[in-house]
Amino acid sequence: MTLYWIGDAILLLAIVPVVLLLLNGVLSEARSIVPSVDRIKAAAAAGSRDLDAAPLLLTTQDQVIRTVETVADYGGSLDVILDDAEAKA
Repeated sequence: MTLYWIGDAILLLAIVPVVLLLLNGVLSEARSIVPSVDRIKAAAAAGSRDLDAAPLLLTTQDQVIRTVETVADYGGSLDVILDDAEAKA
């Protein structure tokens, strides 16, 4: 019976404080994660807002294609005008 009391005393005086110390370390590390998660959440929200304009890229691409076609037509007209001017010269 006395050995049980000695075992209980060892458990209370040695093992329980070590377990509490380890749990405190885990708890403090878990709490330090929260600010990192908040920063990641803010960055993800900002990135999402940046992507809201992505559909406008299709409109821009279409406008660029039409502008290039118009400029190419104008360039073709210049070639004809310059060829006519050289032929007359």
